[in-house]
Amino acid sequence: MTDGPTYGFDTLQIHAGARPDPATGARQTPIYQSTAYVFRDAEHAAALFNLQEVGYIYSRLTNPTVAVLQERIATLEGGVGAVCCSSGHAAQIMALFPLMQPGCNVVASNRLYGGTVTQFSQTIKRFGWSAKFVDTDDLDAVKAAVDENTRAVFCESVANPGGYISDIEALAAIADEAGVPLIVDNTSATPYLCNPISLGATLVVHSTTKYLTGNGTVTGGCIVDSGKFDWSASDKFPSMSQPEPAYHGLKFHETFGPLAFTFHGIAVGLRDLGMTMNPQAAHYTLMGIETLSLRMERHVQNAKEIAGWLETHELVDYVTYAGLESSPYHDRVERICPKGAGGLFTVALKGGYAACVKFVENLEIFSHVANLGDARSLVIHSASTTHRQLTPEQQEAAGAGPNVVRISIGIEAAADLIADLDQALRKAHG
Repeated sequence: MTDGPTYGFDTLQIHAGARPDPATGARQTPIYQSTAYVFRDAEHAAALFNLQEVGYIYSRLTNPTVAVLQERIATLEGGVGAVCCSSGHAAQIMALFPLMQPGCNVVASNRLYGGTVTQFSQTIKRFGWSAKFVDTDDLDAVKAAVDENTRAVFCESVANPGGYISDIEALAAIADEAGVPLIVDNTSATPYLCNPISLGATLVVHSTTKYLTGNGTVTGGCIVDSGKFDWSASDKFPSMSQPEPAYHGLKFHETFGPLAFTFHGIAVGLRDLGMTMNPQAAHYTLMGIETLSLRMERHVQNAKEIAGWLETHELVDYVTYAGLESSPYHDRVERICPKGAGGLFTVALKGGYAACVKFVENLEIFSHVANLGDARSLVIHSASTTHRQLTPEQQEAAGAGPNVVRISIGIEAAADLIADLDQALRKAHG
């Protein structure tokens, strides 16, 4: 879409980044199933490889279908650019890659998806990086954790699995004071419910596998750049501010300005890490995003009704949904997620671990899967699956204790979902 009128979210989720195919007039973005692209001549090829001209070289780096998705997500998030990649976990590594060096650390929320906790506590150590996990509700603890080797603060807008809402504005203020970026995983909220960049985030990451695609068909990830961070304000980020040997001494921030992080993500991150999104995955995600606002409204409507019903059930200990007035995070909904608290929360069952296992096994409409954000309602016992590698203390901190079940509410009829939950609860207790 061209510069001019300011369009609403519902319009942008359909049109941003997309134009009729110039060769055929096709209205839907084609799947450009091509690995390589013909150069006009030798001079054109050299200009592309020198980053003097923007264009398509090889689909590990850039692809027309993926480019449309990148522009659409960046537009919806209010960023200047985006880089799509193969998964949400890939997006997290790619977000950290330009920032970190051996000996550097990231200060991360202890209320993160279990796979992220494992990635940050174990895998990134192989790069010489480390993570400090803190309760991000304790702002003094966050400030104390930041040191001279910290290169980012990381949180989830709506935490998986508990549905807790992070105080993004407060965390952004701490990151700004330290001169480091705040990275927000916005997977569970989506840009429809939460806009981290407007609240002060520098970078936003997504597992596009979840709500953005919304149909459980493909994996993908995305990093959105706000374009607002001054990478040259200190010597902390040499990948952005210092000469890049692979491009004859080019300085990314000096050369590309607000788009420096985006260009680095493609020209270095995708080039060398190879975490590429395939064009068919981009196509499925583009189609999913076209109905994002409609689906999120229904997710929120259903989740609020079902969480309220569960909270009063005799076999339920507690529910963590931030949309409930009983939630300690309820006062953040209007400020951080003004259109609703999302469709993800946990339920603690009376009867503990054994009751949770029986409950999951007796559900009929809900699918027992390691995923969330589908149009279908999904359920999983995190302590025995997604958070299994964590210590009991880490599980409790993440809201994934042995008596807790994660529920991702879909867009089915709420009455049918309530009936399914009720029968499974009663079977779980004999």
